Amino acid sequence: MKKNLFAAVLLMLLPVWATAQININFGENSPLRKLQMAQIAVSNFYVDKVDEDKLTEDAIRGMLKELDPHSTYTNAKETKDLNEPLQGDFEGIGVQFNMIADTLVVIQPVVNGPSEKVGIVAGDRIVTVDDTLIAGVKMNRTEIMKRLRGKKGTKVKLEIVRRGVKNKLTFIVTRAKIPVHTIYASYMIRPGIGYIRLESFGAKTHEEFMTAIDSLKQQGMKRLILDLQENGGGYLEAAVQIANEFLQNNDMIVYTEGRRVARQSFKARGNGKLRDMDVYVLVNEFSASAAEIVTGALMDNDRAMVIGRRTFGKGLVQRPFPLPDGSMIRLTVAHYYIPSGRCIQKPYKKGNQEDYEMDLEKRLKHGELTNADSIHFDNSLKYYTVRKHRPVYGGGGIMPDYFVPLDTIKFTRFHRQITIKNILMNAYLRYMDNNRQMLKSHYKSFDYFVRRYKVPNNLMDEIVNEAKRQKIEPKDEEELKNSIIYMELQLKALVARDLWDMNEYFRVWNEQNDIVKKALEVMGGVATR
Repeated sequence: MKKNLFAAVLLMLLPVWATAQININFGENSPLRKLQMAQIAVSNFYVDKVDEDKLTEDAIRGMLKELDPHSTYTNAKETKDLNEPLQGDFEGIGVQFNMIADTLVVIQPVVNGPSEKVGIVAGDRIVTVDDTLIAGVKMNRTEIMKRLRGKKGTKVKLEIVRRGVKNKLTFIVTRAKIPVHTIYASYMIRPGIGYIRLESFGAKTHEEFMTAIDSLKQQGMKRLILDLQENGGGYLEAAVQIANEFLQNNDMIVYTEGRRVARQSFKARGNGKLRDMDVYVLVNEFSASAAEIVTGALMDNDRAMVIGRRTFGKGLVQRPFPLPDGSMIRLTVAHYYIPSGRCIQKPYKKGNQEDYEMDLEKRLKHGELTNADSIHFDNSLKYYTVRKHRPVYGGGGIMPDYFVPLDTIKFTRFHRQITIKNILMNAYLRYMDNNRQMLKSHYKSFDYFVRRYKVPNNLMDEIVNEAKRQKIEPKDEEELKNSIIYMELQLKALVARDLWDMNEYFRVWNEQNDIVKKALEVMGGVATR
């Protein structure tokens, strides 16, 4: 998965320390007194010097480890990094980049961003930042990003190597706020059918979503495909805002309830702009948390058809407990329930994080991802949708109305190993680095690119030969053939992304995405062109 599923889940409730009524017992025999005495003993009498901050952090992590899989602790830096993608923007120089041979290569400057404004272009290599060499010194990605980012209005000096230019170029870039988008694609996938790919639920997701909706309506959208595949979650408020657009006044969206947390219900206000629009929601085994709230709210209110595979099954609500040094505990305080009354949290054993993380692999081995008949629901967890009283089940994710099996013939063992070893991506980055300008000058429009672009044979040969060098080989010619077909599609989509944006990536990719094709089939559209 492209992002950390658990880190993305930030279902925000009320502020905690100021509002929680907590009775703290520091009596002689209390567990807190015991913990305090243990730390005093270690800090003052242990034979070697100890890092008291780390000791405290380790103790916190140890406590949380014995609870559910989603109660976590993050230090101050981890907390900042975790929150940033959902807050809608960050401050920096505004470039997408990748590392090629230990050198930062600009993939795309952000449109109208600070780097583009001073003349930095795709393909440029940033070799120094404020006179500190970052190329060829094996500096890690996190350290590089730390040097490039900074407060809005501050300046940073970059030295750049550009193809065809003999000497280094120097740019002074004034950092600015850089938008972080949670909608990766929005376009008319077929006449009358709009498509929106929502990657996560952040602070500005609803605003982005409605802007996309308005644009698609102007292009003649009558029905909508809402793609939540691989959407790992985000803010509860954003999920409620999106669901509200489709539901009638007072329709239940979700409610939360816990041992020490009173029931809190979130209902539609009846002011949504999409209450009469047909919507089809796409999900898979990586759709989680806030994505499941939206899916469940629309499904249980009989408002949408759901297509794909059973969702992740994350039905636990974390409340943030900020700590004085900027670190944070995210503690599970409640379950959330979708309108039928079902909780979709999958089973777990407290303290057994490894077993929980192996769930998707167990689903694959059990056959669930490839065969719907292998899925059996417990009748004791049967519920019914609100309007049509269709049977639905709790106890572990949301089972779609239309199941689409994972095609293991296309995504072969050979391809998986090439992906794990990063062979395909490294070859692709070198290819784009050498051919970006030629491709940009030749393919002036996306439609022309879709019709005419073919992945060159020598690029595929390079990938297969490098795999062989690393002792990765297909079991037979059939596996090689299937792998090449899938990799060529992947590479074409990546080229489209770098020449244009993520929108064009999905315009290429979706034409062979089985879940998208099934949605078009169900909607009566033509699945393939």
